[in-house]
Amino acid sequence: MNLPRTAALLLLIAFLAWAPVSACTIFAVTPGASEEGTMYLGHTNDGVGMDWRHIDDIRLTYIPAADHEAGAKRPVFFDPNSGSDAAGGKDGKASEWVLGYIDQVPHTYAYYTSSYGMMNEHQLLSAECTDYAKVELDAEEGKRIFYSSELSNVALGRCRTAREAIELVGDLIDTYGYYGTGETLIFADPEEAWVIEMCSSPTGTGGLWVAQKIPDGEVFVAGNEFRIRTVEEGDPDTLYTRDLFGIAEDYGLWSPSEGAFDWLEATSYGEYSHPYYSIMRVWSIQNRLAPSLNLSPYVTGSYTNALPFTIVPDEKVNRTTALSLFRDHYEGTEFDLTEGVAAGPFGNPYRCLGPADAHTDFQNESFIQVRAGANPRPVSAIFCSYSYIVEARSDLPDPVGGVLWFGPAVAYETVYTPMYAGAESISHSYRIGNRTEYDPDAAYWTFDFVSNWAMLRYDAMITDIQARQSAIEAESIGQVEEIDARATDLIAGGDEDAARRLLTNFTVARADGVIEEWQDLSAMLVVKYSNRLITDPETEAVDEPGYPAWWYQMAEYQYGPRLYDLQDLRATAGLNYTGEMVWVPKNATFEEILDLI
Repeated sequence: MNLPRTAALLLLIAFLAWAPVSACTIFAVTPGASEEGTMYLGHTNDGVGMDWRHIDDIRLTYIPAADHEAGAKRPVFFDPNSGSDAAGGKDGKASEWVLGYIDQVPHTYAYYTSSYGMMNEHQLLSAECTDYAKVELDAEEGKRIFYSSELSNVALGRCRTAREAIELVGDLIDTYGYYGTGETLIFADPEEAWVIEMCSSPTGTGGLWVAQKIPDGEVFVAGNEFRIRTVEEGDPDTLYTRDLFGIAEDYGLWSPSEGAFDWLEATSYGEYSHPYYSIMRVWSIQNRLAPSLNLSPYVTGSYTNALPFTIVPDEKVNRTTALSLFRDHYEGTEFDLTEGVAAGPFGNPYRCLGPADAHTDFQNESFIQVRAGANPRPVSAIFCSYSYIVEARSDLPDPVGGVLWFGPAVAYETVYTPMYAGAESISHSYRIGNRTEYDPDAAYWTFDFVSNWAMLRYDAMITDIQARQSAIEAESIGQVEEIDARATDLIAGGDEDAARRLLTNFTVARADGVIEEWQDLSAMLVVKYSNRLITDPETEAVDEPGYPAWWYQMAEYQYGPRLYDLQDLRATAGLNYTGEMVWVPKNATFEEILDLI
């Protein structure tokens, strides 16, 4: 069947169930691009609501390794975030929470997961971001049962290498079908990293997907837009779904007459929500790592080729840099969210979300919606539920080499806490919590409180936060280096059980310690910045700093109340705030006072 492009797209509208979705930023730093030869992956989980486990996505879960009887089946769970992450707006179309079953394997590996799989015991890493696709079909039992969340979980439970994970995910999509939004997954092991991008198929069965290997020595970044472009037959570093080109041609998504197959153009309109929603985040991380490229943040549209698929960093990325990549509000650029009237007097980078920020599609084949009031989308978003950086190291045994650096709540103000691949438990604080009930013992609320309290006087409090943040993470890095050596020696001596006990005890104890330290910081910030004052907890000195001069000017403080003649003062045009205090005679006329002020 050959349908004109427009007709095919109109047909697809009947299938779409578009609603707000999660909006994440991800990166991969290959071993050749890192200072220590480490593979780094990062993910911000910027969503709201229940995930595939039917629990709040602010919790971290450890799935232990398991053996399974012959003939056992694995359930595949429906993910309500596959089409909506609006608070209170969950409305899954599946008639059952379990969409179907696949054959279980004799043994599955241990791994960390939440909304998506993160790392397994064999140093297989994963990261995810949601993308806009032209074809986004609902789940249907027996026809379309997989979304990216369960694909990442199945892969981490069954695979040891990135290539194995890509091949398995592609086969599952082809065999069991894919539903929901477009998605990007990165899979990486200590040696190589791959990107796989996917969406529903207009045929109604299977799905469309393309995978591309990330060249060693380079860095990949994505943020809610497909990043794979030209797909060519015979490329050993590219894999794709069965009959990709034929399906695209039959349903009017692409024609050979258009030239090389462009995955982004064929399957997506690009960004969603508003212009630069995705592209600016990619630009920011690429620009910070490779300023020598002089990449411009300005583009002509969603299909731009101005930002390369990968970049070579100017300097090798170390662990400290990797942990900092999500801490970005575009500081130091012309898009700096800590500056300007929208940031208020104290440089608050976080904006109140409004209708113009909704993750509904804002463009189609022919039109683009211009949204007044859309806010810039930073890398560190206020609605982040958690973020993480995972690392894999080829020079260490798997239980030791894999480390998940997990940070609850907003990336900029969180603390990344190390959790080993070989650990077999996690801190209670990281396993609990939901957004509808404040719990000071939950890791999410421990950090989210600080982010929200900081908005009262962000420019001052962020200094205190960063000082404690840096100290804690530096201490964790030092402790990891020590535990690395001790656990490696135990494994080399044939006592892997003792090594796993050591890794587990450290993982739990360190996370508990970080929570305790951050709760202490919270208490200090409450005391120090209460009541719009700044109180030194040690000296008990109280400062009344007021507002910056530019804010007094914009807020028209120059018009009083500093004189009794307020009406005359307000009627005076061009009066500026100077910040100066002057003495005037009590019997001075208004005109005489004006000369002095």
